[in-house]
Amino acid sequence: MLKVVKFGGSSLADAAQFEKVRQIVTADPARRVVVVSAPGKRFSADHKITDLLYLCYAHLQYGVSAEGVFSMVVERYRSIAADCGLSADIDKEFLALYEKMQQGISQDELVSRGEYFAARLMAEYLGFDFLDAAEWLQFSFDGQIDREHSYEALRRIAEDRSVVIPGCYGVMPDGHIKVLSRGGSDVTGALAAAALGADVYENWTDVSGFLAADPRIVKNPKPIKVITYRELRELSYMGASVLHESAIFPVRKEGIPINIRNTNAPEDKGTMIVETTCSIPECIITGIAGKKGFVAINIDKDMMNSEIGFGRKVLQVFEDNGISFEHMPSGIDTMTVIVHQDEFVEKEQKVLAELHRAVNPDSIELESNLALIAVVGRGMKNSVGNAANVISALSNAKINVKMIDQGSSELNIIVGVRNRYFEAAIRAIYDVFIPQK
Repeated sequence: MLKVVKFGGSSLADAAQFEKVRQIVTADPARRVVVVSAPGKRFSADHKITDLLYLCYAHLQYGVSAEGVFSMVVERYRSIAADCGLSADIDKEFLALYEKMQQGISQDELVSRGEYFAARLMAEYLGFDFLDAAEWLQFSFDGQIDREHSYEALRRIAEDRSVVIPGCYGVMPDGHIKVLSRGGSDVTGALAAAALGADVYENWTDVSGFLAADPRIVKNPKPIKVITYRELRELSYMGASVLHESAIFPVRKEGIPINIRNTNAPEDKGTMIVETTCSIPECIITGIAGKKGFVAINIDKDMMNSEIGFGRKVLQVFEDNGISFEHMPSGIDTMTVIVHQDEFVEKEQKVLAELHRAVNPDSIELESNLALIAVVGRGMKNSVGNAANVISALSNAKINVKMIDQGSSELNIIVGVRNRYFEAAIRAIYDVFIPQK
């Protein structure tokens, strides 16, 4: 059995966290491939190593000395190495890195050193081999990950070895380092799991998996034990973020489950993310998530339904202005397009004028400051009255529903409410579907 395990920045913040990681890895011989992020914050007022490295680069760009900030980075790694009793001579490498900074270094290469040094230290601490991500994670000239060659390279290099891999970066065809977006270590771990055909991809962070709702809104929300990729996609899109979205696709394609675990509470089973499951969910819904900041463009025109191409013409206006739509509820003589308000406001009058020219509507009305809430769960497919329960919950809470939409898959129900009712609406829906014990 093989488990690829990824540890986030909070799991590597200091020597005490390094020790927790070592105990977790050595507790299971199947955990032979370890992917690490750069050290995160040790306390609320602390700095993430990645942020310090970005700041170093900004100093260099403006001709300001980066020595003070860089010394903070060096001291963090020195402290971890000393407290863990490590012998790695990182001072020489840091000196070479600082000299390169003076001569000229790319932002990507400088920022990638956060993960690089974390992996160097963790490899020695675990007694594993260090495997630089630049040796296998390859990008094509257009900046996209070359999965075929990357997978082949990792299988060749890492076969039958216990390795520690720095996350978040790879190498371009010309040899330059390229950094993935924030959260890229999740992607590195997923790619490694897919390449090696892992049985499980464990993603260790500072929370014990997904919760059925945002704990800042709902008190002690129920933990989610099992969630499907489709449910996760719906909830993640609406703001429930524990795992980098791009980390889902490589393992999903290979049918590899993801286990979200808590480094600080390794006894918790966390959340299993799977392709499909025959397990019966404990509740009808799996979770609730949402976002604020939408605007509804309500278009009215008599006999709209008989005008061929009406919807296409409307959406063409939004496409031409670079605005993507979220939902599009409609009636016989009405059509509503819901978009992100911050994308729409700067082009508002231009879009309205183009809509008038494109479809000659009887009227157009705007309704701003809306929030969308997704109620998601595979259990809804085999139960009745879900939409009614959502409406009833909001009605009892004296919250007016501005929009409701249910997909044909019956996996989710989307409701729109005023921004100011967002938190109250989530609590009301949660209490109906997942009553507090």
